[in-house]
Amino acid sequence: MLTDRYKAAMQFAATLHDGQTRKGTQVAYLSHLMSVSALVMESDGNENEAIAALLHDSIEDRSHDYVSAFQVEPRHGREHPLAADRQIG
Repeated sequence: MLTDRYKAAMQFAATLHDGQTRKGTQVAYLSHLMSVSALVMESDGNENEAIAALLHDSIEDRSHDYVSAFQVEPRHGREHPLAADRQIG
């Protein structure tokens, strides 16, 4: 069962990627994030992994909007792999 943390992560991702589309299409970029999150859940991933899937491009794609692990982690927890972005670079 998904909790309010997942809903908050979905809203955060939707806000960050608002207006962004998949390359060469008019398809909302959020659809990619939702698809990856669904694959995680369908493969028996837990909520933390599903949240990480929703937010996996938040730092990389939206860094020009000053999104960092320091913004993501306090909202969505330290348990998911986004903390690695802070260590890599």
